[in-house]
Amino acid sequence: MKPNYWNVPLRHLLVALVLLITSTSVMATDRVYTGFFNNKAVSGYDTVAYFTEGKPKKGSDRYTTKYMGAKWLFSSIENLELFKANPKKYAPQYGGYCAWAMAQGHTAKSDPKQWSIENGKLYLNYDASVKKKWLADKEESIKKADQHWSAILK
Repeated sequence: MKPNYWNVPLRHLLVALVLLITSTSVMATDRVYTGFFNNKAVSGYDTVAYFTEGKPKKGSDRYTTKYMGAKWLFSSIENLELFKANPKKYAPQYGGYCAWAMAQGHTAKSDPKQWSIENGKLYLNYDASVKKKWLADKEESIKKADQHWSAILK
């Protein structure tokens, strides 16, 4: 019986294609992280709630707006209106990418449950262990991340 060599390279090609699509989609529209399968900023979490309620809260499809090419969801009409009045105040830094990864010079997805507010700005991180690294030296990390983000935007 003759082996079918086509199946092995095809699997590798498909895996490579999925990785390529996933990595390029993370760059999202207008530098806002939305993931691959949707266009929701901050995975559908209400960014205003971090400031007003001090915790992550899922947004609703009832209260949405478009900003920087992404769909932003909110838990109330009040939060939607606050965001629309000043989106730069409430949008996470670095387009919602992991702040610690940005400080290291690259992008990574973020977990909306791993967050912090520093000097009135929202920062998201990849996971709890990365958030610990971020918080350990946040001032220096913010300086580095700001520099890397400026370079990415150019």
